Amino acid sequence: MTLLTRAGCHLCEQARLPLAAICAETGAELREIDVDTDNDLRAEYGDRVPVFLVDGREHGYWRVEPERLRAALTA
Repeated sequence: MTLLTRAGCHLCEQARLPLAAICAETGAELREIDVDTDNDLRAEYGDRVPVFLVDGREHGYWRVEPERLRAALTA
């Protein structure tokens, strides 16, 4: 599971704790990538962070949907 984020993003901060808890619960690894460190990521996701990727594919953005995320991580 990957969290696309940026420094100073309050929604990213709010998403981090539930994402970390769900990853710990399901055994998934949580990686964070700052979109501002990569021009392609910034161009694609810059206005929508936080973005959640599962297996490299976009799963959601802005708000964590816990049950949906758990289902995706345990599928």
